[in-house]
Amino acid sequence: MSLHLSAFRDALDGILPSAIATTSASGEVNVSYLSDILYLDESHLALSFQFFNKTRQNILENPYAQVLVLHPGSSEKYRISVQYLRTETHGPLFERMRAKLAGIASHHGMAEVFQLRGADIYRVIAIEKVNSAARPLPAQPSLMPALRRVQDTLSRCRSGDALISALFPTLARELGIEHGMVLALDRGSGRLYTLASHGYATSGVGSEVALGDGVIGVCAEVSAPIRINHMLHENAYTRAIRRTAGDAYDLAPEIPLPGLIDPQSQLAVPIAIGGTLKGVLFVESPRNHAFTYEIEDALSVIGLSFGALLMQFQDGDCSEFDADLPEETPPCDCPVSGSALRVRYYSGTATVFLNDDYLIKGVAGAILWKLLREFAANGRTRFSSRELRLDPQLGLPHLSDNLATRLILLKRRLEERDNGIRLTQGGRGQLLLEVLHPLDLIEAGAA
Repeated sequence: MSLHLSAFRDALDGILPSAIATTSASGEVNVSYLSDILYLDESHLALSFQFFNKTRQNILENPYAQVLVLHPGSSEKYRISVQYLRTETHGPLFERMRAKLAGIASHHGMAEVFQLRGADIYRVIAIEKVNSAARPLPAQPSLMPALRRVQDTLSRCRSGDALISALFPTLARELGIEHGMVLALDRGSGRLYTLASHGYATSGVGSEVALGDGVIGVCAEVSAPIRINHMLHENAYTRAIRRTAGDAYDLAPEIPLPGLIDPQSQLAVPIAIGGTLKGVLFVESPRNHAFTYEIEDALSVIGLSFGALLMQFQDGDCSEFDADLPEETPPCDCPVSGSALRVRYYSGTATVFLNDDYLIKGVAGAILWKLLREFAANGRTRFSSRELRLDPQLGLPHLSDNLATRLILLKRRLEERDNGIRLTQGGRGQLLLEVLHPLDLIEAGAA
């Protein structure tokens, strides 16, 4: 019976040491350990190229080699005959291996030594199971039923907000994932902003990650999954995405990004539609080796369907066919009482502070300022997404396919702060503004 790489992908994760045997042109054999092996497909592997050593010299002279891997669950050994094809020194594959290697380096305290020079691509020629005193693996349940239940739950959501709210409780129930966040891409700024999180002391809604910054940013930059299962010590990829809150009047205030203090495993998968990145789904765990190839596959599928559903809701919320509001919308007769809420707006960065505490910035900040000014001027509380999209003062992109996610972000930030300002949906493509306190609106220059 022929063997397939997919049957023992966990053996490629480096939990147990792997080795490669190469031969020089003169027939001299060399055996060395491997830091990282990446499954590409049933016929190809990628091996990390870190050192200009004997292995490298041999493989350039003679492209044929053998790789020995051990399955962490059964201790079964597999000998893989391979042929070297090429080396990639940039791009998605290189970045995936570089991120994973950073985790391995931190695990061994050798970050300065484990420097990736390239990703070596090999063609698989043959696979042989080596006789050993292997113990049988317990039967692993298929993830397909759980994946189907996740898809079914998400498909029943009737709004973008409901979809985002359902994501992580569903992942926790069906896949046992207890910590994570989902982020959307703002193409204008080249940053991702957090829409929702799960399992942390603070939600971090509105926190940002730059493209290429940490596991999340690299995943977004190369639009490819990044999975790290060796993280005994916090490494550069983890440190890069930790944020601290800025001072209330700092030029660039930020919301702290949530996260585990000592994550042992991290996985980020892109959310893309038609090849265009829309965001990132990120999960982490305090356990070593928490995320298998199967979990990566499942989350990649979930990310695709989540993105498609969210785009569907955005198209509905921001459709050109949304009805305009009547020319005159009656003012709200909601009671406004208590102390005045001071709202400070910095027009240069569209940054909003509530009672000197940072709330939000960018397009979402500009939207909130418009709504509050309209309310203060004439008591207006009902708005349409269409008018927001067409308002030139808001600076929305011409193709504002993420207006709905910006509104969800704004709604969640207001709910989290609970200062007496709320946004709710008032029907298809309509927003309702609720203000419970008198407003003291202050507009300043650049923040």
